[in-house]
Amino acid sequence: MTITEPNKSWERLDHGSRGVTVLGSTGSIGINTLDVLARHPDRYRIVALTANTQVDRLFDQCQRFLPQKAVMLDSRAAARLKEKIRNQKLDIDVLSGADGLNAVATHPRSHIVVAAIVGAAGLLPTLNAVRAGKRVLLANKESLVVSGHVFIEEAQRCGAELLPVDSEHNAIFQCMPDGFSAGTAAPSVRRIFLTCSGGPFRGSSQESLVSVTPEQACAHPNWVMGRKISVDSATLMNKGLELIEACWLFGVSPDQIEIIIHPQSVIHSLVEYIDGSVLAQLGNPDMRTPIAHALAWPERIESGVKSLNLLEVARLDFESPDLTRFPCLRLAYDAARGGGTMPAILNAANEVAVQAFLDRRIGFTDIPLVIEHVLSEIPASHDNRLEVVLSDDMRARDVAVNFIASRERRVSQGAT
Repeated sequence: MTITEPNKSWERLDHGSRGVTVLGSTGSIGINTLDVLARHPDRYRIVALTANTQVDRLFDQCQRFLPQKAVMLDSRAAARLKEKIRNQKLDIDVLSGADGLNAVATHPRSHIVVAAIVGAAGLLPTLNAVRAGKRVLLANKESLVVSGHVFIEEAQRCGAELLPVDSEHNAIFQCMPDGFSAGTAAPSVRRIFLTCSGGPFRGSSQESLVSVTPEQACAHPNWVMGRKISVDSATLMNKGLELIEACWLFGVSPDQIEIIIHPQSVIHSLVEYIDGSVLAQLGNPDMRTPIAHALAWPERIESGVKSLNLLEVARLDFESPDLTRFPCLRLAYDAARGGGTMPAILNAANEVAVQAFLDRRIGFTDIPLVIEHVLSEIPASHDNRLEVVLSDDMRARDVAVNFIASRERRVSQGAT
């Protein structure tokens, strides 16, 4: 069947259906989002799907979900996708590059934009979705880490809804008082407990971390994720980035957030109120729960997640993170307290360092060394304009790349 007939059905949609654009549909968040959407075909219509280079996977998604538009960030991948779609006589418009992402992020038929592109590449299309007044399901934590001030200000100015999809932030959102909206402080909230599984090396010695491989770092005990976020979870930088994101989303200071390791990943986060009450959100570790919550909020819809059996769980353990073994978390706290462009510098350095580790150019324990060097080299600016933030982001990447290259040269010279 071609897409011609389904596309015509857009003109006959009942008013209860909502259009959805998924930025990053071939990643783990995107795939889980499509799984939830597929359970509610009468409630949602997919407007656009986007990917970076995974042509075959995006093509399969196009065949199944019949979006109006598909975007490949990579232009050569876009050409391949366009050819596949043409050969199948599918009426899908293929776009490419940053312009393509921005076009679908602001598409007038799209009411909901799922921001699931990993890294700083997702910042501008997500910001444009906010400026277009969309409901933005925020899985791209870097958007708030890099430019939280801009995002919150623009969301409030443009009437956009920012709903967190990260399991921890979504849990916090569910525990917030009635009427809460992102970026505003709730006076009745005393502090937030941000839970953390501890990653694959929770019980590892500091000495053993030196020899960690990319394969080991990507083997998360509870969650199935992409390679970059898996490494971030292994270093605990992911939790550090979530700390910064939580400050912006919930209007709290870094010192109002306590990170606790909870290996079972059943309690996804907690909120303590000034009267001493502590509210928690529990559930099986499955990203479809927060995705379904954010899609339908303030309603609830079926997500496909099995019911939590507390008798099977049997116990819930908690412990403090070790900042000596996992210095990335300490660096993130420092950046959150420092403010300005310091979180953007931290994030940029981390992205470069993680990629270098995945490419086997540096070791696992070298990741925080790269980040700390970059933070020491670039003074943070407290000018919140986006162009200043992006400038410091680029400077941080350059410093990180040069630092890694200089380390490689020293190692090579020492080996010879």
